[in-house]
Amino acid sequence: MSFKSVAGFTLLEVMITVVIIGILAAIAYPSYQEYILRGNRAEGMALLNDAAARQERYYAQTNRYVNAQGDIDKLGLSTETTGEGESTRKIVRSATGKYTLTVAARSGSAGYVLTATPQGAQTRDTKCGNLTLNDQGVKGKSGSNSVSDCWQ
Repeated sequence: MSFKSVAGFTLLEVMITVVIIGILAAIAYPSYQEYILRGNRAEGMALLNDAAARQERYYAQTNRYVNAQGDIDKLGLSTETTGEGESTRKIVRSATGKYTLTVAARSGSAGYVLTATPQGAQTRDTKCGNLTLNDQGVKGKSGSNSVSDCWQ
């Protein structure tokens, strides 16, 4: 009786390979998710910088800033109107809708505070949260990371 040599992998070899792939995936996936969130955060920063430039242009023409959400269309940004009657609200969205923009008066001054609020899957960005920019160029965030980490 003769035995033929069979080519292939043993169960042990396959299991070791699966374990190695699992370890690599467990290390790589969180880094990939953080990379995606950081890349999307650039859209929020671009929205804030564009709105700030429009604010300065508006100030040069009228000698005042837009610091009420109802007047945000005066900046020339594309707005959507939601709600009816007294609950009507103007919304400005970023290019792909990952952030919405709000404007408010800066306390104690005639200045403004712009806030980019994450939407959809971007809301998982708890490390930076909402990004802010005011009339003096001060950048902010609502999450646990430092401002320099969020605005890089």
